[in-house]
Amino acid sequence: MVEINGHNLTYTDLVKVARHGESVSISKEGVQAIIASRQRLDAIFETNRPVYGINTGFGIFAEYPIPGAASAKLSRNLILSHAVGTGEPLPKEIVRAGMLVRANTLAKGYSGIRLEVVQTLVDMLNKGVTPVIPSQGSLGSSGDLCPLSHLALVFTTDEENQEDVSGWAEYQGKVMTGKAAMDAAGIPRVILGPKEGLALNNGATFSAAITALAIIDAEYLLRVADASLSLSLEAMVGCLAAFDPRIHEARGHEGQKHVAENVRRMTAGSSFLDASGRVQDAYSLRCAPQVQGPVLETVQFIKKIVERELNAATDNPLIFEPEDVLSGGNFHGEPVGLAADYLSISMSELGAISERRIFRMTDGKLNFGLPPMLVDSQEAAGLNSGLMIPQYTAASLVLENQTLSAPDSVHSLPTSAEQEDHNANSMTAARHARQVVANVSHILAVELYTAARAIDLRIRQVPRGHLGKGTRAVYKRIRKEVPYQAGDAWWGPEIDRVRKMIEERGLFSAEQGEGVKNIDKAD
Repeated sequence: MVEINGHNLTYTDLVKVARHGESVSISKEGVQAIIASRQRLDAIFETNRPVYGINTGFGIFAEYPIPGAASAKLSRNLILSHAVGTGEPLPKEIVRAGMLVRANTLAKGYSGIRLEVVQTLVDMLNKGVTPVIPSQGSLGSSGDLCPLSHLALVFTTDEENQEDVSGWAEYQGKVMTGKAAMDAAGIPRVILGPKEGLALNNGATFSAAITALAIIDAEYLLRVADASLSLSLEAMVGCLAAFDPRIHEARGHEGQKHVAENVRRMTAGSSFLDASGRVQDAYSLRCAPQVQGPVLETVQFIKKIVERELNAATDNPLIFEPEDVLSGGNFHGEPVGLAADYLSISMSELGAISERRIFRMTDGKLNFGLPPMLVDSQEAAGLNSGLMIPQYTAASLVLENQTLSAPDSVHSLPTSAEQEDHNANSMTAARHARQVVANVSHILAVELYTAARAIDLRIRQVPRGHLGKGTRAVYKRIRKEVPYQAGDAWWGPEIDRVRKMIEERGLFSAEQGEGVKNIDKAD
């Protein structure tokens, strides 16, 4: 059970709920904070003083007064008018992550929302009602208005309780109207009161959820990249001197030192390293710590930023003791947009240097005595294409990443008649970051697959040769999944199986102790 209170939501909690269906509850502290905030809002509402979003219009209509009796209609209209997203639906795990983050935000106690509204979100998570939310249409300022409105459309209603304006949701594997899904799950839909529509759809919640899940995947890919680098280094009988700790201490970057240590750890006991007599290797091998290390440090940096956003009060206005209502801009998605852009840029580099190692292993002039394209033998060249085209695929993904990692957060267009004159574009940045991370997963799968084949051919040349302790374990795990094939074969499904090993976290065995160290230097 994951307990939320607006302050302590972690990445581990997010994975448990979003990907593994763990149940959620609001802590006693969270319940008290929600109730107290609502009481403050009720007291403010009784004074009839003008407060943005409570008894005024929204955006450009902020100066338009709204009668108190119309507050429920105001909240309902906000949700209806803002649920105008487009594009393919967000994956289920992202929607669940967004729901959890929003519930946690509201449990912080600054939003003036009723406990029953937050509890309804929690009940939907626990009973498996997942709104269908379009992936496009958010600027990330004022938060993710469109996707959050599609979320609210499912579990909120009005006196008429119409089914045809209840959005869509998935329940028990079937897509149906939001009303039908809520009815089937036995969860009453809620009629919103003052400010509650704004509390639900104001904040860069889905931007944060997408980026957080991408960061979680990127962390594992950093470990995979150190393993694929190590295996490629041995396949090409590389030089170990470039990973000497004295070199990396001399520069002082922690990420660089970490990657070099992982390579030494993985390749300990290898007979292939330094077997060629070369003095130094190409950059994709020799400078890998200097490239992969900064990627690690970037992920560490943005991980802290996004974790703060998971526990942030992001709607507007916010309600403080004793009865203060302050209008600000916590909904602005700039912190998340920049973080997502940093993630895209750094992970693109991780994929790019991996592809360069794939290229070297398949080039007969650069792979130090292995057959061109890693065909089974020189005699097989021509009749067989070997791994020529898997390298094409990796190169294609690298090129796509170069486009996707062009920063989105530097782009802005004004909206709402210039009232919202600088927008974050955080949702687009987050979606691009997620795709970059997915592409890198496949690039690394190609490198692991290629390196395993290169090792097979190298061992044929040097029958007494042996891999390091860590690389040997990874190689065996790959070969257990995809045995060596001499002639051309349908490589695609085999590479996909290696990618599945990565996605399912099946590349390392912590019990055997051969895995590379992870981002926080714990096995």
